[in-house]
Amino acid sequence: MSASALLAMAAAAAAAALAVPGRPRSPAPESAEGRGPRSQTLGPVGVAGALVVGLLFVGRGSPRLVVLGVVLVAACLAGRRLWRARAARLAAGATAARVLETCESLAAELAAGRPSALALDRAAEDWPALGPVAEAHRVGADVPAAWRSLAERPGAADLRVVAAAWQVAHRTGEGLADTLDRVALGLRDAQATRRVVEGELASARATARLVAALPLLALSMGNGAGGDPWGFLLTTPVGLGCLALGIAFAFAGLAWIEALAREVDRP
Repeated sequence: MSASALLAMAAAAAAAALAVPGRPRSPAPESAEGRGPRSQTLGPVGVAGALVVGLLFVGRGSPRLVVLGVVLVAACLAGRRLWRARAARLAAGATAARVLETCESLAAELAAGRPSALALDRAAEDWPALGPVAEAHRVGADVPAAWRSLAERPGAADLRVVAAAWQVAHRTGEGLADTLDRVALGLRDAQATRRVVEGELASARATARLVAALPLLALSMGNGAGGDPWGFLLTTPVGLGCLALGIAFAFAGLAWIEALAREVDRP
């Protein structure tokens, strides 16, 4: 394999390290206007542009090297997109679990005789996202509307049921603790169903990832058998075309599985 091809692979690996985070990061604290601070790091488009420019400089305008760099950068960006979708899905699942915990906690606090304002304040200490709901109750605003606003967060759609229960309990005079306890029971059953569905989807996702990784194993076996599949893929026009098509099909398959999973798991 030529030195230029090795350099291209090293540059692409550096781009992947910059573009794809190692683990899902916690969201940044919001500013007073309700928007998070802008990130000062180089975005994926900037990383891609810097890598292509670097390849142009090192390869002295070699079209083959530039095409290779573009293909690998596109793969890095597609991988980053899939990674961020996975991180968002995990965060939504954590939020759904927090919703159930909050509902059970509120039901227990109210059943113990604690006033609803104090119960909400206590719940807001455990989950700061409930701050606007506790504040709405404190100033006499529309608490169900605050619940519904919080339900717009990914994974918090079940809070619409809590909002409806809160509104019905206050309109009919029925005990709020009993109402929330029944809501928590329903949410617990729904979450158990989601866990079963998620377990079934996990096998499909694992199969898709395995199928996407099989070409790497085949290339390694071909290289060990005395062939030069990497050299063909990275140094010839036909090989570059096969590399681009293979990467595109692999990421298309992964994206298709994720799209099907989202439809199944849609609340």
